[in-house]
Amino acid sequence: MFIDALTGLWESSGFVALTWQHVVMIFVACVLIYLAIVRKFEPLLLLPIAFGMLLVNLPLSGLMGEPASDSEAGGLLYYLYLGVKKGIYPSLIFLGVGAMTDFGPLIANPSSLFLGAGAQFGICIAFVIATALGFNPGEASSIAIIGGADGPTAIYLTSKMAPELLPSIAIAAYSYMALIPMIQPPIMRLLTTKKERETEMTQLREVSKLEKVCFPIIVTILCVLLLPSVAPLIGMLMLGNLFKEAGVVERLSDTAQNALINIVTIFLGVTVGATAAAETFLRPQTLMIIGLGLLAFVFSTVGGLSLGKIMYWATGGKVNPLIGSAGVSAVPMAARVSHVEGQKANPVNFLLMHAMGPNVAGVIGSAVVAGILLTLYG
Repeated sequence: MFIDALTGLWESSGFVALTWQHVVMIFVACVLIYLAIVRKFEPLLLLPIAFGMLLVNLPLSGLMGEPASDSEAGGLLYYLYLGVKKGIYPSLIFLGVGAMTDFGPLIANPSSLFLGAGAQFGICIAFVIATALGFNPGEASSIAIIGGADGPTAIYLTSKMAPELLPSIAIAAYSYMALIPMIQPPIMRLLTTKKERETEMTQLREVSKLEKVCFPIIVTILCVLLLPSVAPLIGMLMLGNLFKEAGVVERLSDTAQNALINIVTIFLGVTVGATAAAETFLRPQTLMIIGLGLLAFVFSTVGGLSLGKIMYWATGGKVNPLIGSAGVSAVPMAARVSHVEGQKANPVNFLLMHAMGPNVAGVIGSAVVAGILLTLYG
């Protein structure tokens, strides 16, 4: 009897169903956890993603299991994942990002819009290559948007245009966002000279409260009238920013900046990671998508830096081209990387606020590009 009980316990355990694919994904999850905790590569994103990946690849847990019928319950993460699948979490993340973002640097230096636009170059390149490789326009659009380094936008667009690719695209987008400190610096040093990196920029002008309050309203009107499909993202981003700048709803602004975005980040990160099940993730198409996503991200960085170099030349050396790399949208990670690289070249260089201009322009830019793709091919 005792032996039978032990045998039954063993046969019902996950060890019996463990395959080499599961072992590979568990190893990858542990590497990502290491990078998040030890190397501190954007742990707020990477840690929940990695742990979600770990959970879903422990066999027989059923955390992402769909209910077999209306009378049966699905797995916990299956229900939380509906917020990703339906595009709810990305919009709520944008609400929190808007409440935390200061658009002042962009308002003070409108030319930052060109750097944000230049950093969308990788999206165009990846779209063309993905189409040439046989992906349909919806799939190619979803893959290409990874180049914007904007996880919520990538999830939103993919959920509308290629939901079957959502797991691999979401993992790629958030992983590259988290790995910005590793990916961007070599490209920045390769494409700029030491003299360019040493360039000091003058302090930005002070932006009035009226400008800051009017900005989200004007951007919402213009963007949503031009591209109604982007209303959930732009609308929530600008609403959050209006909470911040209005000065009359501090409680709402504080909730959006802290409690709300933290809760949604946990749900989003864990469920995005949980889409990386070994059975569906380890296949040639996934590797192709991850590779194209990296290519898009690299070319977006190149596009931003190239526009930065043009502005450096056009202004007679007054613009540090490093701030162009911040146009890839990952706020404020990309801006911090630009600042750090600038200080390595010149310890008295302070590029953070200058880089925030292209950085927030990139957020708007990637959402606009997503709206264009959705309108053309959705």
